[in-house]
Amino acid sequence: MGYHPVSIGIIGMGHVGPHTANSLILQGIADEILVCDANEDKLGAEVQDLNDSTVFAPHRVVVTNCHTDYEKLAQCDVIINSSGQVTLSAISRTGELFKSVDDARLFAGRIAAAGFSGYYVNVTNPCDVVAREIHRLSGLPASHVIGTGTCLDSARLRTVIALKSRLAPESIQAYMVGEHGNSQIAAWSSVSIAGKPLSGLSDDSRFQMDGAEAESLARKGGYIAYNGKQCTEYAIANAATRIVRAIVHDEKVVIAASVELNGEYGESGLFISVPCIIGSDGVEEIIEIDMNAAERQGFAASCEVVRSNYAKLAPFGIEASRTLPIALPKHEGDDRKLD
Repeated sequence: MGYHPVSIGIIGMGHVGPHTANSLILQGIADEILVCDANEDKLGAEVQDLNDSTVFAPHRVVVTNCHTDYEKLAQCDVIINSSGQVTLSAISRTGELFKSVDDARLFAGRIAAAGFSGYYVNVTNPCDVVAREIHRLSGLPASHVIGTGTCLDSARLRTVIALKSRLAPESIQAYMVGEHGNSQIAAWSSVSIAGKPLSGLSDDSRFQMDGAEAESLARKGGYIAYNGKQCTEYAIANAATRIVRAIVHDEKVVIAASVELNGEYGESGLFISVPCIIGSDGVEEIIEIDMNAAERQGFAASCEVVRSNYAKLAPFGIEASRTLPIALPKHEGDDRKLD
């Protein structure tokens, strides 16, 4: 009987990367994990710790240190991008814009040139912008590039509703849509419990809630974590792991994630979060949920925020991303000194 080991690559081993690796190990999803990071000491320490952790895993897993030899990840089934500098996100999720895009520009073309044909799951913020850049430089079909986007924000919304209604979050269908950032909105028109719209359950006090407050809690949950410990790590790592699991096990699960729109919701040419079906072919279908006029207006405004961030980036050709050494252009308004 033939067997294909599941190989997962992770780029960036700061906070989220190691937790994602450990989640993949403990859930028995990966057979081998190849990890990259420019910080040799940190990377070496994480590889040691993770390989020690595999003793307690459901099955054997090998974690391999690839440092900045990104080409080695071309063999992987899925690559998770969690590179970045989280301290730049203290004000907003777009604070990492230039650093995160530059990181993607350092590896996406190289891995493409080495023959990668698998799937990307992007965690790095601003998630929608970075996902689009990875798609552009990788040459992969859009269905092969998925941002975690509002996957976690949607989970937070379900948790808020669950605490109020005293129901399990798994019993609630609710989505945050739009930018993975401050402009995202709750699609209240599509929230349902046991097939019944939330709006039709208002006679029961358990389902009477302040929508604006619940939406704010879902949107700002990451900042609560950041303000207390200067990072978010566990939940977003599990969100990335959930998407990977959906791909490698062909689950056909509906998840709110950052995907490319081509006419859906009246939008095109950008990555942004909406519910979609994820399976062995990546993004297999985009689901157009019901939204009222105000929600559609809010979603459209969120799309414009993402487009405005695209416009801040310096042009960078695909060929330039595959020619070593890679020379990064200076972004307008970016006061960092490039190495």
